[in-house]
Amino acid sequence: MLNSLGPVLEIENMYMRYPSSKSWVLDALNLHVAAGERLALIGPSGCGKSTIARIIMQLIPPRSLFQGKLLILGQDPTKLNEASLRRLRGEAVGLIFQDPMTRLNPLLTIGEHLVDTLKAHHLQRDSCWMRQKAESLLERVGINSERFYAYPHEFSGGMRQRLAIALAIALDPPLVIADEPTTSLDTAIADQVMAQLSSLCEEIGSALLLISHDLALAARWCERICIMDKGKIVEDVSNRDFFIKPQSLIGKRLLRAATEREEARSTSQVQSELVLEVKRLRCWHVVSGLPWKLNWLKAVDEVSFSLFAGETLGVVGASGCGKSTLCRALMGLTPVRGGEVIFKGQNILQLKGRSLRHARQSLQMIFQDPYASLNPKMTISEAISDPLLIHNLFSRAEARERARSLLEQVGLEPPEYFQNRLPHELSGGQQQRVAIARALALEPKVLICDESLSMLDAEIQSELLNLLNWLQHRLRVAILFITHDLSIASGFCHRVIVLDQGRIVEEGPAKQLFESPKASITQKLVNVSPSLPSQV
Repeated sequence: MLNSLGPVLEIENMYMRYPSSKSWVLDALNLHVAAGERLALIGPSGCGKSTIARIIMQLIPPRSLFQGKLLILGQDPTKLNEASLRRLRGEAVGLIFQDPMTRLNPLLTIGEHLVDTLKAHHLQRDSCWMRQKAESLLERVGINSERFYAYPHEFSGGMRQRLAIALAIALDPPLVIADEPTTSLDTAIADQVMAQLSSLCEEIGSALLLISHDLALAARWCERICIMDKGKIVEDVSNRDFFIKPQSLIGKRLLRAATEREEARSTSQVQSELVLEVKRLRCWHVVSGLPWKLNWLKAVDEVSFSLFAGETLGVVGASGCGKSTLCRALMGLTPVRGGEVIFKGQNILQLKGRSLRHARQSLQMIFQDPYASLNPKMTISEAISDPLLIHNLFSRAEARERARSLLEQVGLEPPEYFQNRLPHELSGGQQQRVAIARALALEPKVLICDESLSMLDAEIQSELLNLLNWLQHRLRVAILFITHDLSIASGFCHRVIVLDQGRIVEEGPAKQLFESPKASITQKLVNVSPSLPSQV
């Protein structure tokens, strides 16, 4: 798309600082997006990528220091009244957030979210049109319209993200800002979602600003790449030129980390001690029907597997296949209708009191949505120290020192800079690293990682995968690694099981399963897995 149509977004010499920060989050930043262009904004966690989206939508906190030129379709959003700003949000710019659950109203059904958005901008349309339009949007992003009356908490993380995407494209805006839109989606659904967003650009001349840490995603879907570091654009080139020869230091580092991750294959030896055994686990939920004829959603249906000390077992599948439900069931966070979870010879589903508390200490989980898993009123140090104090393992002073050590381990340095901050003052990637540090605090025997790396850039992913590998050797910790990214699973996991509609459809050594998939869903995940272009 030529720039002759003029830019839909103009940012020049932009500075921005949050009220609680002493340093610039954005520092003399310049960014232009042409009509119909597909631009990827890439950078490490905490570099300021998501801040750009918030400034465009005027969602920055009060008393933030902001200066510079900002125009959207020729309009300055900082000078619009509230009514005009509301029209701009949605009609001119659609924004897809990276943490959908915190942006959805838990009291509204899925359909009501879409109808409310349509009603606010189409007052002249009747309720029948809005219902049909809402159902059409659900189908376009891969959600069955029969789920119209479901609530956000009944959806997996991936399905919630698809709803967020439906909300963003509902009014066919000229500019779509996708802030890490596929981090919680499996590769098959991510491919469908990005194909939909790309199609939107083609149909109505919409521009797409893809904010991501995933270079493979950018390579496939964007024609131009901007590399961002420490609040600045340090490289602005075509897709092809970047992958042939990146110019910036951070660009070279990100490309090297992404390439190493694709080439990596786990070589560590698996220990023989059985620590966790799951037998015919069932998690069924009522979704509709009459009292005498209920319709059940079999989220986890007769799932069985074993996990050994020092082993990493990957659980892969499409969004909504039951991966996250399986995690919550193992942790006792969702009702179980049958089966056993045997930890060191005991069925933890039958434990109570002190015995259950001791077992929970040995099983820790890193959740998919870091912000939702952290207490917004607790400082980072308090969040990490809290498990140590609950289990009476350390004094308060010792717990604080342990928290500082864990912050260093997960790359949040210096710890003094982070320990007294609140979760909302961190980027999505930084929040996830705090969640990882908190899970590691108790040195668990089994670590359940539910899409725990999906919001991090490739360089940080590589560092944390190395950290988890190191912990396995040091503690003989077993890892249940839930992911939608088969390429990560093949490089990090010893074995992989593939879930489809709540059941295991394929399992085997990670590398073998990736290279010779048998089940149709596995073949689909392999075929649509994004990869870096060949470098010349």
